[in-house]
Amino acid sequence: MRVGNGKAPWLLVAACGLLLTGCARFDDRAANQTFEPAPELTAPAGPQPELPEVDGGDDESRPSAPQTSIPPPQGCTDYDQSVIATCLDTVSALAALPDTGAAPSALAAERKTGRVLQVSSGQAPAEVIRLDVQATGDGGLTGLALSPTFAEDQLVFAYVTTATDNRVVRFTRGQQPKALLTGIPKGATGNRGAIMTDGKGALLVATGDAGNPSAAADPNSLAGKVLRIDTAGNAAQGNPTPGSRVYASGVHSPGGLCKATDGSRTWITDRGSSVDALYPITPGASLAVPTWTWPEKPALAGCADSGSAVVIATSVGANVQELPITLDGSVGGKPKTLMDGKNGTAYGRYGGLDQIDSQFALVGTVNKDGGQPISSDDRVVLISLQATPSGGSGKD
Repeated sequence: MRVGNGKAPWLLVAACGLLLTGCARFDDRAANQTFEPAPELTAPAGPQPELPEVDGGDDESRPSAPQTSIPPPQGCTDYDQSVIATCLDTVSALAALPDTGAAPSALAAERKTGRVLQVSSGQAPAEVIRLDVQATGDGGLTGLALSPTFAEDQLVFAYVTTATDNRVVRFTRGQQPKALLTGIPKGATGNRGAIMTDGKGALLVATGDAGNPSAAADPNSLAGKVLRIDTAGNAAQGNPTPGSRVYASGVHSPGGLCKATDGSRTWITDRGSSVDALYPITPGASLAVPTWTWPEKPALAGCADSGSAVVIATSVGANVQELPITLDGSVGGKPKTLMDGKNGTAYGRYGGLDQIDSQFALVGTVNKDGGQPISSDDRVVLISLQATPSGGSGKD
C-alpha cells in the first residue's frame, strides 16, 4: 500500500529508505556521555515502494494500484522498505522519537529480553539499555513511553515485570534505571501493562489484574487499573480522587493505550476472560461499556486513533483491526480486518504500535512469541493511517 495524499514529505522519504542525512540519535546529554554520530548516507537509487496502510483497500470500487514484487528477506536483510528494523525479539512496545529528520526513528522494547533498542530506517538497531525483567506468562517489558518533557530531560518510562512485582521504571541512556512505582501485584497471568503520556504532563499506566479479576474493582489495589501519575511516580494533580493514583478501573490484561491527536479521546484495549474489547477511558469510572468487543479473542495489542478510526494491532489474530468512529466517539461501523495477507500485505503477529501523527504509525511484530517467524523477524514497520487507493507490499 502507499503513502497517501502527498503529505509529510520527511516520512515519504523515510518510507522509501532515502536517508539524505544521518538518522537522529538518542540524545545523550542527560547522561553526560559522548557517542559517535551516525554516518552520513547517500540516497540509494530505485523506485519508491508502496507503504502499508491500515485502510486496506478492500473496497472493490477503488482502482487497484500496481503491485511491486519484493524479494523475500535474506537473513536480517528485508527488502521491504517500509520495514525499518529487523531481527528483533518480540516487539511488545514502541515509542516514536521526535525530530528525526529524514527517517522515522523509535525506541523498540523486547518483551522477553528486556532490551530497549533505537531503530531507524537504514541503521542497525542500537541497544540503549537492557532492563532486568521476568517474562514468564505474559509479563516482561510490555510498556514504553517518552517523558512528557523528553526534549529537555531525555527520560523514558517503561512497564516491567520483575521477580517480585510489576513496576514502572524510568531511564536514560548511560544511567541505571530508577524504579518509580513498585508493588503493582504480580500473578501467574495478568502482568501485561501499557504506558503513555496523557498530553497534560502526566503518565497513564494500565495495569493487569494479576490473574485476580476481583482486584480490578478493588479501589485499594493497583492491579487492574488505569493509573495517572506524575514523572516522580506520585498521584498526578487533578486525579478523580485527590492523592490517589487510580484514574479508572476494571482492566484485566491491557494490550495498549492510545489517544486522539487533539486529546479529545483516550482508549484502552483489554483482553478479558471471554472477549477482547476496546474501551473509552472515563476518569473516575470503571471500564463498563466497551466501544466494541471481539468474542474471537484475537489478542488486542497496541492502538492508534487516526481521527476517523481506532487502529488496533492483534497478535493471535495476526492482523490489524480498523474500527471507524464518529466525532463523538461512537462506533461508525464494523471493524475491518487489514494487513492479514489477503490484500498482499502481512507481517504475521502484531504487538506494539505507536502513532507518529494523524497520518503515520509504527507497528512491531511478535512472531517469535507463538507465531511463525521468518528470517528477518521480529520487525518494526512504518504504516500509513490514511485512506488511499488499494495496493500492498511487505508480504511475508
